[in-house]
Amino acid sequence: MIRATASFPADMMKFALLCSGSKGNCFLLQDEHTSILIDCGNTKRYLSMRLEELKVRIEDLDALLITHTHSDHIAQLKMFEGVRTFAPTDIGTPYEKVEAGRKFQIEHLTVTPLALSHDAENTVGYVFESWQEKLVYITDTGYIRDSYLSLIKGADYIVLESNHDPEMLMKTSRPMYLKQRIAGDSGHLCNEDCAAVLRKTVTNRTKMIILAHISEQANTREKALAVSRSALKEHREKRKDLLLAAAGQKEMILGGEWLNEKVDGGSCSCTPGMDAVADPEGAGDQ
Repeated sequence: MIRATASFPADMMKFALLCSGSKGNCFLLQDEHTSILIDCGNTKRYLSMRLEELKVRIEDLDALLITHTHSDHIAQLKMFEGVRTFAPTDIGTPYEKVEAGRKFQIEHLTVTPLALSHDAENTVGYVFESWQEKLVYITDTGYIRDSYLSLIKGADYIVLESNHDPEMLMKTSRPMYLKQRIAGDSGHLCNEDCAAVLRKTVTNRTKMIILAHISEQANTREKALAVSRSALKEHREKRKDLLLAAAGQKEMILGGEWLNEKVDGGSCSCTPGMDAVADPEGAGDQ
């Protein structure tokens, strides 16, 4: 488990990326009033272990939000039967339908679904807003609409897909049709496209960025970090507290109020356990 430090008021968001990637996806968001799970991929054993580690009981969840119907996002739906569930399309169990752009409330949190471009029907990302903070969660999309940049901009926390390195993708043994799907408009964001979104949306308010859904065959965390770190050079020069992390497939990353141990990497740092820690001299930004 990865942790990082900072002093935050008690009423701020806390979150945990339990897992991210083709083997399973799950994200927990909490504040003092609300507990929300996004997606429920991976194995029952793994999710149970992580939730127990966080002292979160399934019966205490206020909602389960689904992004889309690929198995790495909904594999353990039965595990969360009885939890109020929201989804953009039929998931085979009782749910409340969400529509892109139509805001709704979970307790005091305002949730805005964002339409994404992926090869699953009605894939969405989510923006969560409290009276004090904003968190953006976007994975599994070939691109992000320009009209959404203003909704993402100024978030305190950003979880954004940085799936593949285009050159590495083309060198994998995958069939060409699959490579084209991944790189296409209905596939996944590459490192450069992720970095371009961050360049336009990160502000002085942003505290932490997690690069998510990183391919094991067509990317490395080091590459993903280097590209986004370079894109955030202007912020690195001004900020000593901006955290940048790259998620492993089965590696829990804590954020917000749960942060408790920081590795200083200069002006833009990575949490422990990363393939690369941003260096104080800025090497790798070339």
